[in-house]
Amino acid sequence: MTTVDLAQVPQRLATGAFILNSGLQKWSGDEETAAGLHGFAAGTYPFLEDMDPPTFLKAVSVGEMAVGTTLLAPFVPGRLAGLVLSGFSAGMLGLYLRTPGMHDGNLRPTQQGTPIAKDIWMLGIGVALVLGNGARRAEKKAERRVAKAEKRAAVAELKAGKKAAKVADRA
Repeated sequence: MTTVDLAQVPQRLATGAFILNSGLQKWSGDEETAAGLHGFAAGTYPFLEDMDPPTFLKAVSVGEMAVGTTLLAPFVPGRLAGLVLSGFSAGMLGLYLRTPGMHDGNLRPTQQGTPIAKDIWMLGIGVALVLGNGARRAEKKAERRVAKAEKRAAVAELKAGKKAAKVADRA
């Protein structure tokens, strides 16, 4: 059974709820919303041009709900949730980087690009989840404690052996 790393809970809750909510809102989007989002995405990713806009909107909605649910589900390992989030956010940042007018020549967002550029925080959280956050630090700390305890036990055993040898020599 997977245990939840408490250091990941705030990241997963905030990000998962945000993305899940976005997907739920898109699910009931109208034709105009579908056409606008589809046109925006197809301009950046041409392979999407042939897709029907309402179908595209439903697919994006389902994708966002899946990513959000993955982050919120405590039985999904943090590293897997991080990979899912990193992939999703990389796609969003691809839109930002490849769409004209989203940023100036130095990658600073324009007013139009800010709503997507802000998604860089999702990539940061995804990478942090993949790296393991506090779990690795806790594991290493526990390993150091065990190693120190073993060393102390070995030193104590060695001292006890020397003491016993001295007593035996005196006898």
